[in-house]
Amino acid sequence: MKQYFVVFIITLSIASCNQIAGEQRDTAFAKAETQQSPYESYGAKINSEGAIQASKIGEQYAALKAGDTAIVKFEAPINSVCKSRGCWMRLDAGEEEVFVKFKDYGFFVPLDAEGEAIVEGKAYLEEVSVDELQHMAKDGGKSEAEIAAITEPQRELRFMADGVLIKEK
Repeated sequence: MKQYFVVFIITLSIASCNQIAGEQRDTAFAKAETQQSPYESYGAKINSEGAIQASKIGEQYAALKAGDTAIVKFEAPINSVCKSRGCWMRLDAGEEEVFVKFKDYGFFVPLDAEGEAIVEGKAYLEEVSVDELQHMAKDGGKSEAEIAAITEPQRELRFMADGVLIKEK
């Protein structure tokens, strides 16, 4: 009987040591996972690896013709965000801005988003109507005079993002 009791105590000690070690390992893993990414993620899960710089995105767009698309991941500063819902943003691509929408309106970004963003999805060119340009200007918080000054359609660099990473503040 005494032997069974000793075996029981030893087994209980080993089990509790394994549980403590497992909890410590899980906690360390969770800390490493949260410290690993300085970004907030929106939409599909993407990572920052392989993102091209904003200065190079112009080359991708230069290769496009009307109706073409290219799968791209790039990093650029945020110039503006839709002030109504966060349903679009404009990224600084050097000489031009890239207008970014979110796939199927499946996610939005914070209305006060700023700093650097990484987007992954489809790059394309689009002729944008006066009505849409005025609507976007209104959503962007432009004045009535600035909205009224929009009188001609424009060719824009467009992007349909599957996922977005925004560098945490």
